[in-house]
Amino acid sequence: MTPTIRLLDPRPAVQQAPLAPPQPEARQQVLPPNDFQRFVLETSGQALPLYGVSFFNQATATYVPQGNVPVSPDYRMGPGDEVQIRGWGSVDIDVRTTVDRDGLIHIPRVGKVNLSGIRSAQAEDVVRAAVGKYYKDFQLSVTLGQLKGITVYVVGQARKPGSYTLGSTSTLVSALFASGGPNQNGSMRRVQVKRGDKVVTELDLYAFLAKGDKAADIRLQDGDTIVIPPAKGFVALSGKVTNAAVFELAREGETLGAMLAVAGGLPVVADPKRAQLDRVDPSKKPARSVDVFALDAKGLSTPLKSGDILTVSELVPEFGNAVTLRGNVAQATRSPWKANMRITDLIPSRAFLMSRASVKRQNDVLLSEDDKRNASSDAFARLAETDQQKSGQKEKPVGDSADTLASRIGNLVDEINMDYAVVERVDTAKVSVKLIPFSLGNALDNPSGPDNLPLQPGDIVTVFSATDVRVPQAKRQVFVRVEGEVHRPGVYQMKPGDGLQQLIAQAGGMTPDAYLFGAAFYREEVRRAQTANLEQLVRRLEAQVETRLSSSAASVSSSDAAAAQIRLQAEARAQRQALERLRSLRPTGRIMLGLSDASNQSDSLPSLRLENLDRLVIPSRPDFVYVLGSVNTESALIWRQGASVQDYLDQSGLTGGADVGESFVLRSDGSVMSNHASGWFSNIRRFKVMPGDVIVLPEKTDHESAWSLFTRSAKDITQIIYQFSLGAAAIKTLRD
Repeated sequence: MTPTIRLLDPRPAVQQAPLAPPQPEARQQVLPPNDFQRFVLETSGQALPLYGVSFFNQATATYVPQGNVPVSPDYRMGPGDEVQIRGWGSVDIDVRTTVDRDGLIHIPRVGKVNLSGIRSAQAEDVVRAAVGKYYKDFQLSVTLGQLKGITVYVVGQARKPGSYTLGSTSTLVSALFASGGPNQNGSMRRVQVKRGDKVVTELDLYAFLAKGDKAADIRLQDGDTIVIPPAKGFVALSGKVTNAAVFELAREGETLGAMLAVAGGLPVVADPKRAQLDRVDPSKKPARSVDVFALDAKGLSTPLKSGDILTVSELVPEFGNAVTLRGNVAQATRSPWKANMRITDLIPSRAFLMSRASVKRQNDVLLSEDDKRNASSDAFARLAETDQQKSGQKEKPVGDSADTLASRIGNLVDEINMDYAVVERVDTAKVSVKLIPFSLGNALDNPSGPDNLPLQPGDIVTVFSATDVRVPQAKRQVFVRVEGEVHRPGVYQMKPGDGLQQLIAQAGGMTPDAYLFGAAFYREEVRRAQTANLEQLVRRLEAQVETRLSSSAASVSSSDAAAAQIRLQAEARAQRQALERLRSLRPTGRIMLGLSDASNQSDSLPSLRLENLDRLVIPSRPDFVYVLGSVNTESALIWRQGASVQDYLDQSGLTGGADVGESFVLRSDGSVMSNHASGWFSNIRRFKVMPGDVIVLPEKTDHESAWSLFTRSAKDITQIIYQFSLGAAAIKTLRD
């Protein structure tokens, strides 16, 4: 039968008393600045940290002592260490015991075994030899359990001095983590461990923090004392250094190069040609002095003294051998300057002037306006929203409208201002900029000419489009749209100086149904001006309405206050509604051509030079005249040759509130005819009406309707229509 040896040591093992985790208030504790840090703040305005403190702040906040950690093979066993022995084969062994004060363990049927001072890697051999005296043919394993605890003392300029019970495998660095490291005045360069009366090691924490050097980090023994002496002195590194902080001097006279190496060196944006050293010398008066030098070999060998403040300047990012091309070009670029370099070396051909925007428009010719919007950066965000909205809804057809498609013709390439480009040349000696204009077209066409300027390092060449700096109209491309009663409606490229006659000729002439008097000519520049003027008019009318309402409210007597209040509220509401309708109008940019009533020949068109994006619409002759306003029947009446305004008013019938004297005619050519506009002795009722004309008959202003109130506020609605070419649809909007 196999002998069995089992033992659970009745004596309690010496348990490690682990350091408790830092309390929340301890984790939040921040070291106050030392005197030198305050001095740097007062003299330079910079609150520089003490190098290495942040490392201990983080390490202390997260440090939790480990009770069961791997044991290195050279760990020497001693009293308090727990040993677990298992054996099988000719003997069954299961023993857990603890090394006693004499360095012995007791194994039943084997006896005492001395493990004091034995390395952990040799423990198994020592126990196997002891058991082998009594048994043969067995296998054995020896492992360490709970290790003994050791007591160390942290004294001097420590953040938390005192007595610490640590694991027996603890080292100097782990003990410093447990105690929080040096305080704001303690040394990180000369941390000592005393064992008895001897200093067994001295650790430079900077070597550990900067390079990971742990050569002086020894394993601690029970009773060791960690001494943190005061720092010998401090210097500050600021400006463009890798770690701007306050550093401790390892010794007086430590060189600047050695300190920069600890700080991580200089970043690429630092200027090694200029560094400023502020030095404090209490023996002199004044006590401070400054020196400026380069960080070359001589500068890096400068010995430092306690109280020095080194400031490294930032590199000025100027190019010494580059020329820059920007503006309306394929790619804004910076190229190396070469001797005898000229404009054509930077811009070899006109192909270099094809901008990215032009290329994108050429690539987008198959995309509709909806497709372009969907291709924007937030398209994926809108995609989810669109999917939610599609539920139960029919999709709207997508694509280009007639307006959007026509507007995209002719704008594939940005026009280049070939007559003007400019070289910006910086004179560093005078700190000034000189502009050198030149003709880009001449430079490209005649490389040996004077416009092919020689370039210097640092030059910036800017190319402009025809819209950046507006070129003469005669030098711009003109794409004009013609629609309606012409034989070939479309978009045509016109030559500089061409007018309406040439445009109609390009389109094959007018059809027999053309009604030239009613032709509408639109210009984008005019539309923008009309929009700005309309906004200004609305703001002025708003101010007038508010002033009038305030005056009316102030003049109300107490006897009829209730009735007057109701009337004022109704008046204010009506006038504001009318203003909102006016604000919703959109000017068209129409230009009246001033044709005579009977003319229907293109030769009668005015001599008007065409501009890019102009639009001419020639309608067919309408058969109706429209009557709006205070008439019994608002309708379209058949046009009769020679019929007057009065004839159509008689046909429509007047209401009792009609103000015949304020009637006016909005003509199909965009002009307005009224008693005021036609002259002092004219009568608009005798005016001969043309096809497509609109007769407007307002109400008298003593009727408090929205229309009459607006007419009274605006003073002269005919002037508004005349100025902004709003058309019959605008009149209808104002009335409704």
